[in-house]
Amino acid sequence: MSEVAEKPVVVEKEPLLTKKHKKLLTDPLDENNPITVQVLGICSALAVTSQLYPSLIMAICVIFVVSLANLSISLMRKIMPGRIRMIVQLLVIAALVTVVDIGLKAFAFDVSKQLSVFIGLIITNCIVMGRLEAFAMGNKPWSSFLDGIGNGIGYGVILIIVGALRELFGAGTLMTGTPLELKLLTADSALGGFLGNIGYQHNGVMATPAAAMFIIGILIWIQRARKPSLVDIS
Repeated sequence: MSEVAEKPVVVEKEPLLTKKHKKLLTDPLDENNPITVQVLGICSALAVTSQLYPSLIMAICVIFVVSLANLSISLMRKIMPGRIRMIVQLLVIAALVTVVDIGLKAFAFDVSKQLSVFIGLIITNCIVMGRLEAFAMGNKPWSSFLDGIGNGIGYGVILIIVGALRELFGAGTLMTGTPLELKLLTADSALGGFLGNIGYQHNGVMATPAAAMFIIGILIWIQRARKPSLVDIS
């Protein structure tokens, strides 16, 4: 009786970016945005968005911290005692924030002074701790890493929008203090205003944290008008 040769089992590799993974990246940009939907990280969104450049740097810092913290906690989730999980999470976040703080002081000292204590306060940012508890503790490292990137970008997009609007209408410029500085709404065309002398007067209210609250409120209103399913009817 001849033996039938067994066919080798071919294991199909899962694509690097499945539909589920793409959803982790795109959901926080709209339907599950950390600021406009989850209403997290509001304090830093009010405090650091007076100009576009600091807002951009803060966004990059949060993306770095959230993604790597998610990855680290996900890798340790099966060996981490449940009773000390929050202590471990804080240690991981604190280590990453320290790296960010040292990096800013070395390569962007002026921005580091402008952001001041708010870099250190990333440690207590609700978005970071929330993603670690809600996602990284129960999911694989790659998914957790993408979730961190998605939520960091979702947070950063709101910061950049608020920072751009506040600087543009408050000072008439964008990216002040950088080689990319644009003077768009300067009242005196001699300053190189891109739109020339249109008689625009700078709005001092835009320089205050209250302006950030107004802008975020408008963004929340626009988002819920577009998607009524996000309206809380409780």
